[in-house]
Amino acid sequence: MKLVFGIPKGSLEEKTLGLFKKAGFEIAVNGRSYFPAVDDPELELMMVRAQEMPKFVEDGVIDAGITGRDWCVETCAGVEEIAELQYAKKTSRKVRWVLAVNQDSKIRSVKNLEGKRIATELVQVTKEYLRRNNVKAQVEFSWGATETKCPRLVDAIVDLTETGESLKANKLRIIDELLQSMTVLIANRKAWKNAWKREKIMLLNDLLQGVLLAEQMVLLEMNVSKKNFEGLVAVLPSCMKSPTVSELYGGAGYAVKVAVDKNKVREIISRIKKAGAEDILEYSLQKVIV
Repeated sequence: MKLVFGIPKGSLEEKTLGLFKKAGFEIAVNGRSYFPAVDDPELELMMVRAQEMPKFVEDGVIDAGITGRDWCVETCAGVEEIAELQYAKKTSRKVRWVLAVNQDSKIRSVKNLEGKRIATELVQVTKEYLRRNNVKAQVEFSWGATETKCPRLVDAIVDLTETGESLKANKLRIIDELLQSMTVLIANRKAWKNAWKREKIMLLNDLLQGVLLAEQMVLLEMNVSKKNFEGLVAVLPSCMKSPTVSELYGGAGYAVKVAVDKNKVREIISRIKKAGAEDILEYSLQKVIV
């Protein structure tokens, strides 16, 4: 038996393939093929655009795959959302679909869009947003480079932003937020009820989550004398369960290992050094399975 798994082609592709590599999978991508080779005989991979992934999963063409929650909402696909995967193209933050206009536009709110023209890839969500606000406007599907179309081709756009840099570069001003989205692992409902496929999907989720968690952490290893041991433990951050402690050869002190938040490691090192830690080593982590 094989699990057919969808890899999102496009903006999430490089990051997703990198996660699979760190998770222990060797994947060979041929630019002309939508079926990458993988060194797992129980997996069959397909490259599918994130926008199309929910429908292919709903229809059972793909058992499970990775996409954005926004595309599940846009397509109204009947799929099982298994887990959030905290990554996007550039960051681990949620991405936002925003309503934006040219910085010199007189449009200040959605109410000013009556009779106007809007370009977006997220057509159905945008139409529903306008309905909720009792605004009638023309919504056009955008085939890409949406931020460049305002104001010469359309009056406003609804576009995806992660950092806001592209909107600023195109002199656009955000006037509202329609939707926040996250990368998600989804599964076909029939496949999810199959015990073997469900177990395989959960294993993949565990491995990918382990890689994502490892990217946020580092391992610190240090030595400490017996007299400073209790003081050191008192200032160690409460990350995961508890530090690993082993006695040094000859009974001179202890070796201590602890996983910590990568973004806080500088201040942690300063704190533990003052508490008596010596011979401090920092390691990158490949996977953290909790």
